[in-house]
Amino acid sequence: MKTVIPIALAPTLAAAEATVPSGLSAPPPLSLYIHWPWCVRKCPYCDFNSHEAKADIPEARYINALIADLESALPAIWNRPVRSIFIGGGTPSLISVAGLDTLLGAIRARVPLAAEAEITLEANPGTVEAEKFAGFRAAGINRVSLGVQSLDDAKLQALGRIHGADEAKRAVELALRHFERVNLDLMYALPRQTLDEARRDLEAAIALGTGHFSAYHLTLEPNTPFHHAPPDLPDDDLAADMQEMVESTLASAGFVHYETSAYARPGQQCLHNLNYWTFGDYLGIGAGAHGKLSSAFSIERQMRRKHPRDYLAHAERADFATEQRTLGAQDLPFEFLMNALRLTEGFATRLYQERTGLPLAGLHQPLLQAQRDGFLTVTPEQIRPTELGRRFLNTLLRNLLPDADPA
Repeated sequence: MKTVIPIALAPTLAAAEATVPSGLSAPPPLSLYIHWPWCVRKCPYCDFNSHEAKADIPEARYINALIADLESALPAIWNRPVRSIFIGGGTPSLISVAGLDTLLGAIRARVPLAAEAEITLEANPGTVEAEKFAGFRAAGINRVSLGVQSLDDAKLQALGRIHGADEAKRAVELALRHFERVNLDLMYALPRQTLDEARRDLEAAIALGTGHFSAYHLTLEPNTPFHHAPPDLPDDDLAADMQEMVESTLASAGFVHYETSAYARPGQQCLHNLNYWTFGDYLGIGAGAHGKLSSAFSIERQMRRKHPRDYLAHAERADFATEQRTLGAQDLPFEFLMNALRLTEGFATRLYQERTGLPLAGLHQPLLQAQRDGFLTVTPEQIRPTELGRRFLNTLLRNLLPDADPA
């Protein structure tokens, strides 16, 4: 049955100003992303900007480059508080405690950090130890994201991971000893995985006691070994059954499914990722890092030089960015909705204009049609994807913005 449209909705949206405002009324919240591009071994499914550390990592040189990168960006973010920092990769847990302390100290000296800023470090179970976690906590890390992926040794071997299940469990135990907030990355629809295997894997992960999960369907990304030589993966129907099992099992364990792939116990949501999904700003520094920054009259996307060798070679000249483009009014609806509709609760209607500078009235008819089609629940205060809308987000976006170019 199709949802009935609230009678009061149409005049509420239509009453919005039909012209583009002169600019944003206030800048959105600001986060900082730092990319660490090295790992011990490149996984066959990974398409991130990561490079095997075949020789000694030039840690001190890279940290100096990151600090210079931040300094070069200060005019664009001057005096704006940073609400979260996320150090991703690659495998950032390869960094030394002293190196991380130097980096975070340099950041504190240059930008105002919010009093309760969330500072996340990604770590892989094969690269952590008790002393290092204690040092990371002392340096200022208050949230850790562990790339466990599975607790089944055979599946970990099929994924090309360098750790085993026992090592992963030990890493989680150590993380929980030092950090109140710990995320586990877990994959399903793995090579030759059955529904029962996926369930046992998830139940074992839940039993470890963390407060956040990022549960991903394994996908075959272009330009990866798995794409060139695909393993034997579950078919679409079985993968869909696994997704439903993940959702129901985590719900029964007290986790809220608050974003497409994110599940959290109350108060454990990832603030950094929430800023992405609500179209906040973020400065990206480090090799290949992406950023989005707003000023009074424009919203720009940036990308840093991708290869660490190239990034370091240009650091002395503070020549870090390779791409910078201003988003036009035709880009912003897709950019905003692509992120905000990943959230189970969707977004407050006022947020659209606050973050894009555009009136929501411009999407009046497509939004109402999406509600008629069962993809959205629309009220004057909130726009939420239905279960159907969350399952078929790409279809929903195409229906809302048929002329948008996702690239």
